[in-house]
Amino acid sequence: MKIIIAGAGEVGTHLAKLMAQEKQGIVLMDPSEERLKFANSYMEILSTVGNPTSLRDLEEAGIKHADLFVSVMPEETTNLTACMLAANLGAKKTFARINNYEYLLPKNKEFFEKLGINTMIYPEMLAAKEIVSAIKRPWSRQYWELFGGALILIGVKVRENAPIVDTRLMDLVNDKKLYHIVAIKRNNDTIIPNGTDLIEAGDILFFTTTREHVEDVQRYAGKRNPEMKKVVIMGGSRIGIRASQYLPSNIRIKIIETDKDKSFQIAEKVPGNVLVINGDAHDTDLLIQEGIKDTDAFIAVTENSSTNILACMAAKRFGVYKTIANVENLDYVPLAEKMDIGTIINKKLIAASYIYQFLLDADVTNVKCLTFADAEVAELVARPDSKITKKPVKDLKLPKDMTLGGLLRNGEPIMVKGDTVIQPYDHVMVFCLDSAMRKLEDYFN
Repeated sequence: MKIIIAGAGEVGTHLAKLMAQEKQGIVLMDPSEERLKFANSYMEILSTVGNPTSLRDLEEAGIKHADLFVSVMPEETTNLTACMLAANLGAKKTFARINNYEYLLPKNKEFFEKLGINTMIYPEMLAAKEIVSAIKRPWSRQYWELFGGALILIGVKVRENAPIVDTRLMDLVNDKKLYHIVAIKRNNDTIIPNGTDLIEAGDILFFTTTREHVEDVQRYAGKRNPEMKKVVIMGGSRIGIRASQYLPSNIRIKIIETDKDKSFQIAEKVPGNVLVINGDAHDTDLLIQEGIKDTDAFIAVTENSSTNILACMAAKRFGVYKTIANVENLDYVPLAEKMDIGTIINKKLIAASYIYQFLLDADVTNVKCLTFADAEVAELVARPDSKITKKPVKDLKLPKDMTLGGLLRNGEPIMVKGDTVIQPYDHVMVFCLDSAMRKLEDYFN
């Protein structure tokens, strides 16, 4: 597969690095030679200096033979124009990053397809939806529905008082198989566990379970689930505005924005349960005046990662139960984790994982790049006669950096056990480290 990625910014470079592991034919295009320097250390990435809206530059990049053209340049108009040109020059599929929600409305889908734009992604909207999910289940670090909600993936940080602390995984096994711990994040290491691994206080555990057993996971992890009534959003960014629009109307929301003119503009866009305040959320007196001590959740979504982390730390000191930080600098993610920031939102990881699902040869229907773990979650279909269907799971000799979390068979969710035999056309949830993604095709194709 030949893939051309236009834009060597954060999304484009992260996506190119992911695909480099898959040994795909990657061409990374950008007008700036400086931004392409990192590609020199990846044999699988061919960099080319060029403008994606230039017919000549696209042709020189080999657009005629491209299976997929992805444009993730900073400017929306550049991405749309580049995709239209790429489609007309021979690219089989195109993918554009946008920042206008109207383009994603179903009524406009056919219009854009006629122009040659097959798929579009609005990262801020996806980030806002993750924030809403985190507010609805504040006891979790990650909450993600697979197979339309038939299986649930939950990331939880366990404290000293959790019933499962100091317990080996083999001792948690029961006939009902309510859940499966697919990974443990401990300090800066992600572990695909086996039965002998011991759960320690401070671990972030990743569970797969079914919807009816989500409360069991909450209980075993020693978590309470307070009702979210008051939410403060720091920063009137597109993510913040969109999140306030998506959150339930029974939640009282305050958006604190430093820019006065922008505050008035935001007030015209948000629903009636949202109060926009012109002020600086760094101001402790202002936060106290606006009731930070009675706030259930604090969301920091300014453009500055360090500002967001520090603001969440301050909110924690005031007793806020749930904090969410937009951390766009990947180097800051481990730092935020050590500082016990609740949920971390990263637009480029969200966008890259969304695009990534289009780029694998196996029947991957959904791929998630977990912020708290150097890992992916994939939903795959087991093809007839594939290696994954030949033996019980315990006899498959799966790589140590891969585990099966659960599956969907004829619409019914099933937790995977050692004696489970994967059947053709089962939809399987696979949790794996970065190093294992390219091995998936060997088992499922």
